[in-house]
Amino acid sequence: MKSDSEVESTQAASSSVSEVKVADANVADAIVADAIVADAIVVDAIVVGAGIHGASLAFHLANKGLKPLVLERGALASQATGYSSGLVRMHYDLEPESLLAWKAFEYFRNWSEIVGGHCGFTRTGFIQIVKPEYTANLRANVSMHQRLGIPELLVTAGDVGRLAPYFAVDDFEVAAYEPESGYADPTSAARALMQAAKEKGARLEQDAEVVAIETQAGKVIGVQVAGGRRYSAPLVIDAAGAWAGQVARMVGINLPIKSWWHETMFVRRPPEMHAGHPTVIDDIHAMYFRPETGGLTLVGLEDGNPIEDRPLESSGHARPGFVERAVERICRRIPLMEKASLHSALGGSDGITPDQRAILGPAGPDGFYLCCGFSGTGFKIAPAVGASLAELIVDGQAQMVDISPFSLERFERGQLLEGEHAYQNIWL
Repeated sequence: MKSDSEVESTQAASSSVSEVKVADANVADAIVADAIVADAIVVDAIVVGAGIHGASLAFHLANKGLKPLVLERGALASQATGYSSGLVRMHYDLEPESLLAWKAFEYFRNWSEIVGGHCGFTRTGFIQIVKPEYTANLRANVSMHQRLGIPELLVTAGDVGRLAPYFAVDDFEVAAYEPESGYADPTSAARALMQAAKEKGARLEQDAEVVAIETQAGKVIGVQVAGGRRYSAPLVIDAAGAWAGQVARMVGINLPIKSWWHETMFVRRPPEMHAGHPTVIDDIHAMYFRPETGGLTLVGLEDGNPIEDRPLESSGHARPGFVERAVERICRRIPLMEKASLHSALGGSDGITPDQRAILGPAGPDGFYLCCGFSGTGFKIAPAVGASLAELIVDGQAQMVDISPFSLERFERGQLLEGEHAYQNIWL
C-alpha cells in the first residue's frame, strides 16, 4: 500500500507527463500552422466579394482597426451591385429589415460626412402601392415604420395624383409615402466605401477568385485564389452574391441560395414629363420604377425572373420579350409613357433565398461568416448591414441592429422570415 507522499509523487509525475504531452501536441499544432501559413500573405480578415456589401463590410471593419483584404473574382461592383436599381427606401413588411434600411438611410443622406466621396443619392420621394387585398397590411406596416421613427405617411389615391399628376390612380385607395426617400448610384457607393476602407488600411484585389478556404481544428485559417496565391487570416466573410453558395461549400456548408436573374430598362420620358416623378414600387402591376438623370426612367418587373441552381454571369443584356412586358406595365400606371422611347435594357444576377431575406452571421468553422442572399433588395441596407456585422465580428454583438433573425439556422429550424403583416413575395 502506497503512502500519501508516494501517491502525491505518482500523481505529480502523471500530471507532468500529461502536461508534456499537451505541450508537445500544442507545439506540433503550432508547427503545422506555421507550415500552412509560411508561404501565405497574412491579413486581419478576408472578405470574399467586392459588391456593395463586401465594400461596406471592409469599410466598417477598417473603422474598427482591422485591415481587411477584399478578394473579388471580377471587378469591383461588376455583378449584382453594378446592375442594381439603387432604390433607397425603408418600406418593408419585416421590421428588422425596415430598421436596417432606416439606419442605412442616415448614411445615404450624410454620405460625404460619414463615408466620403459621393453615392449619388437623389431625393424623389417614394410611393408603395399594394394590391387591394393587402391594404390592411399596408396600413399596419406604415404604423410600424412610424413607430421606428421612419418618415412615412399613409396617403390617399388623390394625394398620389397630386404628387404625380401623370399617374393613373383609380385601382387603389391608399398608398405609403416616404417624402425623404429616392435612389442612389450603387457603383459610386461601392467605390466610395472601398476607397474609404483602403485609406484606413484595407486592400482590394480584383481578378482574384477564391478557390479554396483552408481550415484547421475547426477554424478558418486562410484562403487560396486561382493561380495558387494564398492568404492567411482568422476571419473569412462570404459576401459573394450569387456565388456565395459556391464559397460556402468550401467549408462544408450548403446554403439555400440560388441565382436569380433580373432585368431593367431605361426609357426616355416624353417632354411633358420633364420634371420627373417619385420612385415607386407598384405591386398591382408587379413592377417598380424611378427617375434617372437625363430625362430617363428606370423600370423593373417583379415577376418572370428566372431562378437557377448555378450562378448566372451578368451579361448586361435583357432577354427577348422583357422590354415589351415592361413597356406595357409602365404605360398602365403612366399612360403618357406611350410617348416614351427605349434607351437601353440590361440584366444581372443576385443570390436569392427561400424567404427572400439575407443570411447574416457566423456559420460552420470558427471565423467564417455569411453576408449574402440579399435577394435583389440589399443595396439600400448595405451600410447598416456592414456596420452591424462588423460589430458582431469584432465586438461579439451587433449594436446598430440586431441581425440574429437573419441567421442561417432559421432554415434548419424551418422558421423562414415573414413580416407580421406580410405582402406576397416580391419576386414571383
